[in-house]
Amino acid sequence: AGRWHALVLCAAVAVYCVQDAQSARKPCVGKTFQYGFSVCICNATYCDNMEPNTKLPKGQAAMYTTTVASGQRFEKTIVNITSKSSAPDWWYTWAINKSVTYQKIKGFGGAFTDAATMNIMSLSEGAQKNLISAYFSPTEGIEYTLGRVPMGSCDFSTRMYTYDDTPDDLELTKFALAEEDMKYKIPVIKSAMQMSERKINLFGSPWTAPAWMKTNNNDTGKGTLKGKAGDQYHKAWANYFVKFLDEYKKQGVDFWGLTAQNEPTDGDISHFPFQDMGWTAESQRDWISSDLGPALDTAGFGNISLMILDDQRLWLPGWATTVLNNGTAAKYVDGIAVHWYLDQWVPANVLSFTHDDLPDYFMLITEACQGFLPWEEKIMLGSWDRALGLLNDIYDNLVHWVAGWTDWNLALNMTGGPNWAHNEVDAPILVDSKKDEFYKQPMYYVMGHFSKFIPEGSVRVHTNGTYDDARWILAFSLPDGSMVAVVYSQFVDTPFQIYDPDVGFIPFQTNGQSILTFQWWP
Repeated sequence: AGRWHALVLCAAVAVYCVQDAQSARKPCVGKTFQYGFSVCICNATYCDNMEPNTKLPKGQAAMYTTTVASGQRFEKTIVNITSKSSAPDWWYTWAINKSVTYQKIKGFGGAFTDAATMNIMSLSEGAQKNLISAYFSPTEGIEYTLGRVPMGSCDFSTRMYTYDDTPDDLELTKFALAEEDMKYKIPVIKSAMQMSERKINLFGSPWTAPAWMKTNNNDTGKGTLKGKAGDQYHKAWANYFVKFLDEYKKQGVDFWGLTAQNEPTDGDISHFPFQDMGWTAESQRDWISSDLGPALDTAGFGNISLMILDDQRLWLPGWATTVLNNGTAAKYVDGIAVHWYLDQWVPANVLSFTHDDLPDYFMLITEACQGFLPWEEKIMLGSWDRALGLLNDIYDNLVHWVAGWTDWNLALNMTGGPNWAHNEVDAPILVDSKKDEFYKQPMYYVMGHFSKFIPEGSVRVHTNGTYDDARWILAFSLPDGSMVAVVYSQFVDTPFQIYDPDVGFIPFQTNGQSILTFQWWP
């Protein structure tokens, strides 16, 4: 089987080499697993990509198509825009209204966990480069612009550690980055930064304070920070954030943002199985007001985008209003971080309620993954159900004022780890280090239909037309003046058209379950 895959890859390379020199398109080399769906194989010498989204003349639109059944991945087609509609009344038409605008986009991305970066570094140099390029390169990848970085260990580590495990070191004299930062996370982050033409907005998130700072003297389980806001422990924990930013800065890595705590409600659960620390909205508000906000300001990090919550939308809008109705806390906070794990049970309109209450603060999805439920299989290679789950969640969040969407681990191994707590999950890219290969799952392509085409600073605009679970559209005005629309359709051989009053009608037809991204320049 290994020889056969090598021959397929060699054949694909040979085909690519004899293509027109101006074409940068390398097709997917597929591999089918037990669920009947395929992944795209990449190794040290070959990885599929997409044709670049370079500017087109007025009157043309680029259409990128990914399909469930026929295996298309970012297939580019040039569509001619017509000044008048020749479509019969039964065609689906979506009309764009640029005069009605919504949120400004922060971006899309994933997390540089210990596990993700270890998996990337387990590959040969060529395969590492291809994997990082797949996410961050302007010519080979989907151009992620958000990167979450755990501050110390989390469950997706091979061990529990913090940056200062010396008891009672309130001055943090023993604070130091870990081997995992120096050997894995920072090298991968810097490689991504060097490849990207876009700014990668990194944000840090802590899972736990050192055990000696906590009421239960443990990295896991039910426990909070000792004492109360303004005391020596709360000030030491605030200074821990400053130390983290300083030490990464010394390594040439600057951060755009921070979340105050990963899933603060986990720390109120007895016997919680991995790193956590409990906060209420009130205690988070008071700590930000008296300790974290002033510490960041004093250290010269007042420009950091600080986000609260970093937990399920079940807690909205109450958590956000409790923190942000306090004027002192509010002046230090820029956004509200949200996780996706209860999205199928908690309606998305709580996000709109939060925006209506607090329109000056952005909301950002900061963690999401498939395979997290206890009864689910952790890995389902090539699963389209999981890809469509991500797709529809991104849609639901974007139509309810969320400014971006951050996936969880950039890459995991073939069992969904490593994870010291045995909390393995799925990921858009899986690494088989024994074969020096990695596999791009359908989830990767779903992410790319957004991340590649909707950079930071884009603004969502209004559309009119038919929306339901079987078809929808999102439209954006980009900083370069172009327009982007992301479309989902379940229909076979069904004609649609997009109407932009500034340019005309963009006709197209879908081929079964499809994700399509359009870009045009008025």
